[in-house]
Formats: sequence, structure tokens, C-alpha cells
Amino acid sequence: MLIGYALRKAIAEKKIKSAEDQADFIILEAKKQAETTKKEMLIEAKEEVHRMRIELEKETRERRNELQKVERRNLQKEESLDHKLVQFETREKTITNKEKELERIESKVNSLHEKQLQELERIALLTVEDARNQLLFDVEKNLTHEKAVMIKNMESEAKLKVDKKSKEILAYAIQKCAADYVAESTVSVVALPNEEMKGRIIGREGRNIRAIETMTGVDLIIDDTPEAVILSSFDPVRREIAKGALEKLIVDGRIHPARIEEMVEKSKREMEEQLKEEGENATFDLGIHNIHPELIKLIGRLKYRTSYGQNVLKHSLEVAYLAGTMAAELELDVRIAKRAGLLHDIGKAVDHEIEGTHVEIGMNLLKKYKESKLVIHAMSTHHGDYEPETIEAILVTAADAISAARPGARRETLDNYVKRLEALENITNSYESVEKSYAIQAGREVRIMVVPEKINDDEMVVLARDISKRIENELDYPGQVKVHIIRETRAIEYAK
Repeated sequence: MLIGYALRKAIAEKKIKSAEDQADFIILEAKKQAETTKKEMLIEAKEEVHRMRIELEKETRERRNELQKVERRNLQKEESLDHKLVQFETREKTITNKEKELERIESKVNSLHEKQLQELERIALLTVEDARNQLLFDVEKNLTHEKAVMIKNMESEAKLKVDKKSKEILAYAIQKCAADYVAESTVSVVALPNEEMKGRIIGREGRNIRAIETMTGVDLIIDDTPEAVILSSFDPVRREIAKGALEKLIVDGRIHPARIEEMVEKSKREMEEQLKEEGENATFDLGIHNIHPELIKLIGRLKYRTSYGQNVLKHSLEVAYLAGTMAAELELDVRIAKRAGLLHDIGKAVDHEIEGTHVEIGMNLLKKYKESKLVIHAMSTHHGDYEPETIEAILVTAADAISAARPGARRETLDNYVKRLEALENITNSYESVEKSYAIQAGREVRIMVVPEKINDDEMVVLARDISKRIENELDYPGQVKVHIIRETRAIEYAK
């Protein structure tokens, strides 16, 4: 056992020593490898630093070259500016000298002019003011004939160039537009199923008829007309509301104040929908979009508005068609022309509720609902309240006049018609050279007889133009008025 223990101990010590020798060898090898790796990394680091130093030196050289180029350019610019400054100073001195020279010459010329005027006044025995007045008088006297001739030539030349084309465009526009005319009416008739219904409409002690008249603002006329009730009102919208409410009451059969109020409210709602539908149909037919909903309702109200017996909605549609057709022929903005034509009388939809002319009311409405300035301007000039600045505005005015002047399109009351003719004759008779005048063709022409001794043929042209301008500025009339001046010289003798 002792021998075995000693052998095992010896073997173990031998293994330990061998392991220690192996460990020392591994450590030594690791140190050698670490030294080698360290040297390699130092070499690589030195190479990288060297490479970076070369690149930095290259970049520095490039930047230095660029700075030198910039400095050279700045120096060149400074030299150029110094040169221009010297030139400018030289030119300024030259201009100053010339100004002084011109002032001296001007002073000399003024002095000579004064001396010449004084000498002329002495020779002519006239002052400058007297000579000027005499010259102006002679020139004005001599230019009367030339002015008349010039007016004739200019008008003839303009007519030769314009008449044919304008007539073609107008004829083409009118041919393409076929509008209906609706006569003005202030009454509506509601048919009744029997005579007994009249008593039910009147009600006990007239309470039903009073309720209808109070809620609708329409007069009900119940007379001997068989099976019919007449509704009378100058407001066609109210009249239509009353008619619709009364027809519903007749069908329902229950006629009493509470039911009347219910039916009137229902008829009003239906009327609002109908007005909106009429406005939408009008814009759809014209191909106009993006109009404010409130403006569409106002367009629908024009269906129940008349002017001189002409339905305003039909008139507005016709104006839009005519203006759009003429704009297309002239290669202008058709959209602006149509839009302004449709909206040109929009103020008439509410002119009984708002004070002011329908043109001003319409302009305010269009501004309120954000219409374009071109459309507002084009519609504002159709009665001559504003000067047209665009061709579309002129087309809308022409289309409005064409629609109003068509035969049968409008009718006037007798009083307004007579007053217009009297005003027309009063304007023409106010001239000293006019002997007598006659308004004919329903006020579309005025024939003027002049005194031949007081006016010559040249002055007749000027007189016709003056009268036409006064008529345009002072009178309101549909269409146009032809001014026809007649100068006649007669020699009379009697054979005895």
C-alpha cells in the first residue's frame, strides 16, 4: 500500500508538472501572438493616419484654390465697379452742364418769345387773348361743315364694316331662340264641385273666407259665377299659394279655420319646393352650375313676376340664350354671358320687399352670394346705370333690348305709353330750329320737321346726334328710338 501510494503520488506530481509546463508554453505562445497582433494593428493604424493626412492635404489644397478663384473674381468685380463709378461721375457732370445750358437757352427763348408777342400785339393792334378768341371763333365756324362731314364719313364707314356682321349675329341668335310669352294676370279661378261648396267656403258668419284672406293676403270673390271662386291679388306667389290651399280644402272637405291654416302652411311649403325646382330647371336648361341655393330660389320666384306683361323668368332665359349665342359667335366667354343674362333681373324677385332699383338690389344679392365681379358688372349695365367695361356686358344689354322689343313681348298701360310719347316730343320740340315733331311707331320713331332758314344740311347731322343722346340719357324705353329729321325748302307762286 505504501509502495502504491508512493507510485500514485509520483505519477500525479509528474502530471502536474507536465500540465504546468504546457500552461507556461500556452501563455508564452499567447504573448507572442498578442505582440504580433499589436504590431500589425499599429502598422495598420499608421497607414490609416497617413492616408487620412494625404486626403486632408488634398481637400485643403482644393479649398485653397477655390478661395483664390473667388478672391480673383471679387477683385475683378471691384475693379469693374470702380471703372463704372468713374464713368457715372463723368456722365453726371456732363448732364449737369447740359442742364445748365438748356436752362440758359430756355431763358433766352422765353425772352425772345415775349418780345415777339409784344411786337405782334403792336403790329396787329390785338392782345393775345383777343387774337385767340378771334381765331377760335373762325375755326369753330369753319369746322361746322367739316365736323358734319367727318361724322357722316365715320358713321358710314362704321356701318359698312359692322352692320352686316352685327345683323348676321343678331339674326342667328334670334333664330336659335324661341321663347314663349306669358301675359300678366291678377286673378285665378278655382273650380268647385257644386254650388253648395261656396257656402262652406264662406263659413258661418264668413269666418272661413276671412281666415283664408287673412292667412294668404288674397281676396276671394264669390259671385254668381257657377261652380267657381275667383282669387284676386297682384302678388302671383300669394295667389298660387291660396289657390293650392283652397283646392286641397275642397278635396279634403273639412273647411274650418284650423284646417285652413294647416293647408295654407302645406301649400307654402309646396310653393317653396316648386320655386326651387323651377330655378334648378332654368339653370339646368342653360347648363349653368355652382349657383347659390338661395339664388336658385329667387330665380324660381321670377316665374311669378311680370314686367310690362312679360314673364320675367321667360325673359331672363331668353336673354341668357341670346347673350350666350352672340358670345359664342364672337368667341367670347359664353359662361359669363349666359350667367349674367339669367341673373340680370334677379332683383325683381324681391323688389317689392326691398327699397331700391332692381339693378341695385340684384347687385347686392349677387355680392352677398359670392358671384364673380365679371357677372355682377355684366348684369349691372343693362339699363345704362353703369358704363359697360366688357364685351359680355354689352351683349347682355343688347339681348335684354332684343327680348323686350320683340312684337308682343311687352305691353304698357295707356298712361305710361302716353307719358313716354309726350316726353319724347317735348325733348325734340325744345330745340329752337325744330318746327314740329311727331312720335310714331309706338314711340320707336320720332319724325322732326325743322325750319330750313335756321339750320343747314350739315347742322342736321349734329342735331340728330344731340337729340338721340338726350333721349338715351333722359328717357326709359324698350328697344331703340329712330330719330328722323326732315328739312324741306319750298318755293310757292300762283299763276293768275
